[in-house]
This record gives sequence, structure tokens and C-alpha cells, in this order.
Amino acid sequence: MQVKEMISTHPDVQGSTADQLLRCIEECYACAQTCTSCADACVAEDMVEQLRQCIRTCMDCADICAATGSVATRRTGSNVEVLRALIQACETACRICGEECRKHAEMHEHCRICSEACMRCAESCRNALSEVGEGSGMNPIDPAP
Repeated sequence: MQVKEMISTHPDVQGSTADQLLRCIEECYACAQTCTSCADACVAEDMVEQLRQCIRTCMDCADICAATGSVATRRTGSNVEVLRALIQACETACRICGEECRKHAEMHEHCRICSEACMRCAESCRNALSEVGEGSGMNPIDPAP
């Protein structure tokens, strides 16, 4: 993805990027796509009834990941409290979805792939929180000091 290249050109960023947050943005968008695809594949399975919870967690996770990626991409102004809340919610949604998909991973390859993507995204969310506001010493949304 071109996240770093694009964000580093923003007038308010002036080349100073928060690399863990950028990684989180990339993982969020990748996870959103993977969860959407997994939910769709689950709907096509013969045992769709047994996959209802998996479908739900994938759809929720995809929406939360997409919203988190979108908000985290913005650099004009500041909304750190909301961004932190979204990243925390994304970590939770990804962890729950990853655990749910893992239950079906031996039977469905799409669930294995999705579980791995969710766990990567959850980890990137945890790592990004250290760069976003509260006690990090920087606000990646505001211009560099």
C-alpha cells in the first residue's frame, strides 16, 4: 500500500510519520477486505447455519477496520480521543473475529486466512496505541514540533 508515501506528503505532517500507526492503517484495510471475503465465503458454505456467528463477527470486524483505517488516515486537525477509542475497538473486534474464525480454520481455509489477518491487525492496533496521544509524547495527527 502507499499509506506512508501518501501521508508523508500531507502539509501538516511535513514528513514526520508515526510508523506504527501507518502499519495499523495498512492492516486495518487489509483485514477489512479479508473479513468481507471470509463472510461472503461462509455464506456460500453448505454448513452456513453453523457459521452464523463467524459471519457476524467478520462483518462487524470489516466495518470497524474500515472506519478505523479511514479515521487514522486523516491528518488535518486533531481527534485523538476518538482515534484511540476506534483503535481499541478495532483491536477488540479483530481479536474476537480471529478467535471465532480460528474455530473453523481446520475445515475452511478462508477462515484460517481471516483468523491470521485479524490477529495481525489486532497486534498492529496494540502497537499503534503507543504512538497516538496519551503519554506517547506525540500527537501523530498534529504537525511535527
